[in-house]
Amino acid sequence: MIHKTLASGRWFELSLVEQLANVGSDIQRTITWKKKGELEYSRKAFERALELLCLTIQDPKNRKRLKEICRVKEALIDHFMYDNVYQTTDESWQKYFFNFNYMAALRRGR
Repeated sequence: MIHKTLASGRWFELSLVEQLANVGSDIQRTITWKKKGELEYSRKAFERALELLCLTIQDPKNRKRLKEICRVKEALIDHFMYDNVYQTTDESWQKYFFNFNYMAALRRGR
C-alpha cells in the first residue's frame, strides 16, 4: 500500500470529484514521465493512480458511479499496460481528468 494514510480512511472523506482529481494528477505524472523517457517513474505514478482508483471503487458513497469508475480503471490499464484496444490517447485521459481537477479547484475557491 503506497497511500497508507489515505487507505486508513482519509480517502473516503474526499468527494468523488476530489478523488478523481487526485487520480488524474498521478495519470498526468504517468504521461509526463513517459514522454520524458523515464519509464520507471512513469510506472510508479501509474501504480499510485491505480491504488487511488481502487480506493475510490471501495468507497461506499461511489456506488452509483461504480460502473463508470471500474470502466475507467479497465481502460487505463488497457492504455498504459496492454494493447490499447479502446484506442484511448494520452490527450483523451488528460481531458477526462482535467474536468475533475477544474471542478475540485472551483470548489476550493480557486
